[in-house]
Amino acid sequence: MKVLIITYYWPPAGGSGVQRWLKFVKYFRDFDVEPIVYTVENPKYPILDESLQSDVPKNIEVLKQPIFEPNSILSFFGKKKSESAGFLNQKPTFFGRILQYIRANYFIPDARKFWIKPSVKYLKKYISTHKVDAIITTGPPHSMHLIGLKLKQQLGVKWIADFRDPWTEIDYFHQLPLTKKAINKHHYLEQEVLLNADKVLVVGNTMNKNYAKFSNNVVTITNGFDGEVLTSENNLDSKFTITHIGLMNADRNPKMLWNVLAEIIFENTDFKNDFILKLIGKVDASVVDDIENKKLQEQVEIVNYVSHDSVVEYQKKSQVLLLLLNNVPSAKGIITGKIFEYLMVNRPILAIAPVDGDLAEILNETNAGVVVDFEDRTKLKNSILELYSKYKDCNLSVNSKNIEKFHRRELTKQVAKLLKELV
Repeated sequence: MKVLIITYYWPPAGGSGVQRWLKFVKYFRDFDVEPIVYTVENPKYPILDESLQSDVPKNIEVLKQPIFEPNSILSFFGKKKSESAGFLNQKPTFFGRILQYIRANYFIPDARKFWIKPSVKYLKKYISTHKVDAIITTGPPHSMHLIGLKLKQQLGVKWIADFRDPWTEIDYFHQLPLTKKAINKHHYLEQEVLLNADKVLVVGNTMNKNYAKFSNNVVTITNGFDGEVLTSENNLDSKFTITHIGLMNADRNPKMLWNVLAEIIFENTDFKNDFILKLIGKVDASVVDDIENKKLQEQVEIVNYVSHDSVVEYQKKSQVLLLLLNNVPSAKGIITGKIFEYLMVNRPILAIAPVDGDLAEILNETNAGVVVDFEDRTKLKNSILELYSKYKDCNLSVNSKNIEKFHRRELTKQVAKLLKELV
């Protein structure tokens, strides 16, 4: 069967947004599904990672059409900001606030809205002359779903809407300077997608419960990892390294962690000499300020974005892997993609997140680490000291279980089965 996947993010895009459907496409042929990818010809990706090109199957058909993105024009007048979760300017200038207001209220659902109409026109023509059994849209950006909605309405094609993140419940939605009219329009469009899609894919159970209010066709298929689960613990860092991979924005800034680390370092000279915190990825200025205020600079190493292959190497070598969720109202439903790659490298995970959230459920199910609530300073300190004690005893390891079901190939098998049932 042939499936058309409509996605904004595609190699050479880097970051988390591209991973999910790149990996599904990589393994689809193993299950007799031939993917066709429709993406942008001239994207404005905030992060590039050429290494991901190697995951694109040979001879796959990739359709591309140009896109007009007003962000590039707006950025000419103000400092460019990434649209990815939470990297909104926390202290914008007066002119910056005007730009944020324009982006929030005039580009709904997002700045890729001008790609909807030409894409529908192009894909209607393509589908009329090429066999396509189903289409899949993946968002954000949620303009992709509106392309799918119009194709569904006009052609009656089978359609799966995949939400890598929720729409109106995403962690930064409450930060946007939205008018009541704009908020209502977001909710209306979101519900139109949920009501009309033949299947709705989500990455976690909380999102599933929220969307099940509008659709009886919601299916949870998580993100995952792609590679062999490591069993060896060779080549670990000699220092007691705790490593965080990914963006660390203002909402994700773990102020409690800085306080606890400063306290332990003050009390324990051995810990001070042994400890290194590695932050791999873009770090907000507020995070750097807090690290400096707590005099942790000597123990913190900040590395800007690196290729996905390099990320895996950092994970393999780290003594402990740090997982942080944004401290926002929707935190219980957030499952960062990095948790699954953390699972793959088989190192102890220390997470600061809701203890009754989706992420905690995965960590408990796999026995891969410990979850500390946002305000539980005592547990955080005790957890770090316990991990450090095991490191000193050369006994810092993890006995994970039930991990293989999160392999990308196994997850692709689930999607292929769903497609065949649908068609």
